[in-house]
Formats: sequence, structure tokens, C-alpha cells
Amino acid sequence: MDSRFPRMILAGERGGAGKTLTAIALLAAWRAHGRSCMAFKKGPDYIDSAWLSAAAGGACRNLDTFLMGERVVVRSFHDHALRDGVNLIEGNRGLFDGVDSEGAFSTAELAKLLAAPVVVVLDCEKQTR
Repeated sequence: MDSRFPRMILAGERGGAGKTLTAIALLAAWRAHGRSCMAFKKGPDYIDSAWLSAAAGGACRNLDTFLMGERVVVRSFHDHALRDGVNLIEGNRGLFDGVDSEGAFSTAELAKLLAAPVVVVLDCEKQTR
């Protein structure tokens, strides 16, 4: 994977952990500080993609290895990623949630495919320690 594209994956321990809200906040903050941003969403989701598009100031691109295949996902990322900006990829569901018990097509597999570091959003509601 080409290291000229600064990138990170925002993942969660589960769906509903706050990934989309965190992604929107990060994109808005980066743009407010003059950074160019590109948003990507794992999977075929169009609702989160619309929110991410608004926050990034441009079209969010979907990356779905299940529907597109690995080669097309890598090509799409290369075609749309910014070399001089921030490329934020929001995962879906939990980091290791996939189509089987091995986590096939999971956010973790996408991170490995794109050689992207992962930041995990944790919902700590009702935790006391």
C-alpha cells in the first residue's frame, strides 16, 4: 500500500459506539483548521456517507471488499485519497465483525488491506472504572 496517503480507520467495539459522530467531529475540526479532508465509509452504507460527505466538504467514497473485491477497493482508495490531506475511513459495526466467525470482510481486514492505523471508539456509558 502506498504510504503517500495519510490515512486512519475509525472503528468501534460494536455498532452504535459513536463512530459516525466522532468521524463527523474530526472532519469538521480538521476542516476548521484548514486541512483538506477525504471521507471513506466501509460497506455500502449511504446514510452515514451523506453525513461524512457534508463534514468533509466533498463526496464520501464507499469501500466494500465484499461487494467490490479487494483490488477495486484498493484502486478506489488510491484514486480518491488525498496526498496532502487527511483520509478518514469510518468502519462499520465492530472492528472484527464480518460475515463469519473469522471476521471475513471486517473493518480489521480493511485496515490490513489498506495498511491503515486503527483508532477505536469506545462507548463507556455506565462504566465506573
